[in-house]
Amino acid sequence: MKIEKIVERQRDFFRTDRTRDLRFRLEALERLEASIKHHEEDINQALKKDLHKSSVEAYMTEVGMTLSELSFVKRHLPAWVMRQYVPTPLAQFHATSFSQAEPYGVVLVMSPWNYPFMLCMEPLIGAIAAGNCCVLKPSAYAPATSSVIQTVIRDAFPGKYVAVVEGGRKENTELLEQRFDYIFFTGGVTVGKLVMEKASRYLTPVTLELGGKSPCIVTDKAKLSLAAKRVVFGKFLNSGQTCVAPDYALVDEKVKEEFLSWVVYWIGKMLGKEPLDNPDYPKMINEKHYHRVMGLLKGAHVCCGGYGHEETLQITPTVLENVRWEDPVMQEEIFGPVLPVLTFRNLEEAIAQVKKREKPLALYLFTEDRKEQKKVLKSISFGGGCINDTIIHLATSRLGFGGVGNSGMGSYHGKLSFETFSHRKSIVNKSTWLDLPFRYMPYNATKEKLIRLFLR
Repeated sequence: MKIEKIVERQRDFFRTDRTRDLRFRLEALERLEASIKHHEEDINQALKKDLHKSSVEAYMTEVGMTLSELSFVKRHLPAWVMRQYVPTPLAQFHATSFSQAEPYGVVLVMSPWNYPFMLCMEPLIGAIAAGNCCVLKPSAYAPATSSVIQTVIRDAFPGKYVAVVEGGRKENTELLEQRFDYIFFTGGVTVGKLVMEKASRYLTPVTLELGGKSPCIVTDKAKLSLAAKRVVFGKFLNSGQTCVAPDYALVDEKVKEEFLSWVVYWIGKMLGKEPLDNPDYPKMINEKHYHRVMGLLKGAHVCCGGYGHEETLQITPTVLENVRWEDPVMQEEIFGPVLPVLTFRNLEEAIAQVKKREKPLALYLFTEDRKEQKKVLKSISFGGGCINDTIIHLATSRLGFGGVGNSGMGSYHGKLSFETFSHRKSIVNKSTWLDLPFRYMPYNATKEKLIRLFLR
């Protein structure tokens, strides 16, 4: 079916108001959950084919997180859809004031390839919970997962309610020419700017979940072994292809050597002496990104790793030292298993270096000193992050996830997903048994005094 026809059918279905009904939404979420569970093995096989993810990593970072989000939203949705009453100003006596969430209509969700299942499903959960119809566009770079998403959605919903459009650049271009009521995009900055430009044609609101170079600051007051362990986990998960992965480590020069030794130790402990022989170690998504990341290693000072297998598209976990801010690896988001390590002499210097650059999607700080924690949180703007850990801030439905500045706009997860895909309209329900006369013309000194009395 043509994309234009898909959008037209969804708009017709939305006009029936069926998607606004709470029971309809809850039943839709139940069907989605059942379909995911039914196809879980197919999802695992697709993620293995696209990214060489193990079943454990697939569940931990994709299927399990999606099911957890579903459970949370189903449990809380009846409360979220209720009117929210607020006090009414005395000048508007007698009245009641409230806001009420309503769906936007037909929304578009464009998802990336690095977590191709979870980053498609979680926005969809919010769109359904808010009462919208939805068109999903999975990434063509993860074709196996795109295909299984099509199957999961077809088993759960009619196309007039939720539909999947597969394909590449041609389909993306055609989708962005349609008039949607909301667009949710996860991906890179360049395409994000194009999405926003296209959305401006119809003044369509957008959420942009982008990325950037997320710093990991390690001070001399950190527990270095634990810090290294958690950095290794967050950095090399999914072979570094995580939007909130620590992009680089900024380490106090007094503890750099000890920190590096622990990083090398934990890479070996987690992945073995030869990580590329580890059956659970993921691969780069395609040849283009394999060669892009390998190109960043040219001329770099490799502390460990630094090589790959082109035939399997795997790059060994790599740590770079003696890195300079002007080096190629520091000019773009790495999105691969390469950790550059830079140093600082004091925390003020580290903060200043981070603030010189675009606002990152995430920031990680390792220190036991509460004053240092407060100083960094107060001084640096970033989307979200962790103190003494990495990436886990996005694994809870009770915290929003989103960027700021160049790393994106908007936030979702849990209630914020519901709010993102809802318009909250404000209502004053004015009583008719009393009508205060002082707001009406003709005006006089007495009316002015009353107005000034109430409005101050």
